[in-house]
Amino acid sequence: MGFRRQVVERWPAKWPVQPFREPTWARQDPTYRECSPALIDAAVKRADSRPAGNWFVVAASREIGEDRPSGVRAAGRELVAWRGVDGGLTIGPGACPHLGAPLDQARVHCGELVCRWHGLRVGPERSGWSPLPSYDDGVLVWVRLDRFGGETPTEQPIVPTRPQGGLAVDAVATLTGICEPVDIVANRLDPWHGAWFHPYSFTRLRVLAAPRGNDVADADDKFVVEVTFRIAGKLGVPVIAEFTCPEPRTVLMTIVDGEGAGSVVETHATPLGEGSDGRPRTAVIEATIATSDRPGFANAARIAPVLRPMMRRASARLWRDDLAYAERRYALRAGHT
Repeated sequence: MGFRRQVVERWPAKWPVQPFREPTWARQDPTYRECSPALIDAAVKRADSRPAGNWFVVAASREIGEDRPSGVRAAGRELVAWRGVDGGLTIGPGACPHLGAPLDQARVHCGELVCRWHGLRVGPERSGWSPLPSYDDGVLVWVRLDRFGGETPTEQPIVPTRPQGGLAVDAVATLTGICEPVDIVANRLDPWHGAWFHPYSFTRLRVLAAPRGNDVADADDKFVVEVTFRIAGKLGVPVIAEFTCPEPRTVLMTIVDGEGAGSVVETHATPLGEGSDGRPRTAVIEATIATSDRPGFANAARIAPVLRPMMRRASARLWRDDLAYAERRYALRAGHT
């Protein structure tokens, strides 16, 4: 015990990875008193009041290629997405206008889709099939659905603030839950559950500031959290992070102090429509965009294709747990328990 204390005391403070002491899981300080349901509900309502311009995230940019179309869904609509010969993005109805064949099974030829049922060509310049407004922000692709969104449409989606300049490595994980987007947002606006529900990833978590009430200025509408990301054993990376909602279906976590300052995790909740059981399905599309001003990060950026699967697995592991939280919240609200 004395040796471990000496190691902690002598560990260089400037190193990004730090040793830590922590109580056993059951002896952590309880957080239920701070995490009031009314506080989370108010934060969700404030997020829901923000405009989105009818835009929905549907996939990672890398998932949409030029060689074959991709089937995506949003708001109960079957959609198809592909890239033209210039790399430009096209998203539109997923059913062929002839006899309704699935266009995600079509072939791409000269930037257009050729239906495999009867050879009908579909594309932005073809009559009888109209593309939808779409946007590629370099990490994610969005589609605008004005009839479903019901808002005043905007030319572009509200893309969260991302690392500016320098190097960055991004990865996108996608999972689906039986819940509504509001349940995903509520989960992310509850930072207090992190060390309890995800002890394999987080420790020494403390909420430094949380907005209270319905009338909160935009500049103050953020959760500020001190947390250590566990690396291995009793070693972790301590940071301070902020959680904000730039639009109703997006929660943005930004590291504002500590290793990787400027890195972000964007959690987007996209309604998919009802499943065969009549219950709603929501896609969690989470983009992790990591950056660092340390010289060694350039080496990490060069092996980004190797890092991305690991980053996706880390996000997916957290969300497999958190979807249980979101699905339970929906089930209680809908009376399915």
